[in-house]
Amino acid sequence: MSDEARGQPWARGQADAQAHGGARSQAHGEGARLVLVAATANPDKAAEIREILGSFDGIVLVARPADVPEVEETGGTLEENARLKAAALASATGLPAVADDTGLEVDALGGAPGVFAARYAGEHAAYDDNVAKLLSELAALPDRGGARRARFRTVALLRFPDGRELWREGTVDGVIADGPRGETGFGYDPVFVPDEGDGHTFAELGPEEKHAISHRGRAFRALADAMRAEGLGG
Repeated sequence: MSDEARGQPWARGQADAQAHGGARSQAHGEGARLVLVAATANPDKAAEIREILGSFDGIVLVARPADVPEVEETGGTLEENARLKAAALASATGLPAVADDTGLEVDALGGAPGVFAARYAGEHAAYDDNVAKLLSELAALPDRGGARRARFRTVALLRFPDGRELWREGTVDGVIADGPRGETGFGYDPVFVPDEGDGHTFAELGPEEKHAISHRGRAFRALADAMRAEGLGG
């Protein structure tokens, strides 16, 4: 590879793909692999996606090139935002890209923050800022949000440079706790108590326990199954 090409994000992505056996849009035969680039610029999300997809033989996830600009999430739905991110990375790298978008829907708040979950407290809000706003909004209600029923919803989407795509959705129901609990995870994990978590918040569960029941785990496992049904991956 020339020095000029080496400086291009797509060229580095292709080099990473070759190091893992080549990028394939179709996988045939034993040992065939599908090399994907992660579209997310969030390192916590990227780590989770890598952990989830890492259990599927034939799927290799490479890191998003650092110099690809962040994609503005201007879509009105989770699907639209996931498509924007995946399409941008597939175009920039020449590799198939995977992206997700996640919303938190709280019944007492009319489904808010919904698609705006990551920026509930502002465009560049920190995790703690979003959690603080959520708890404040619920505390201000006459019944403090009642049962505080909520759900996480994730759309996981695979996009090829030629425009082909697959996407799947994963959800998990639960309640919003009165305050943060736990030291793991990210985002709203310290205040979300999944129905299947024995009373623990996501932040009190280990990674494997969380992935087994989480919205993101369900969405990406469903996407991986759909990829295999299409003959993609090993």
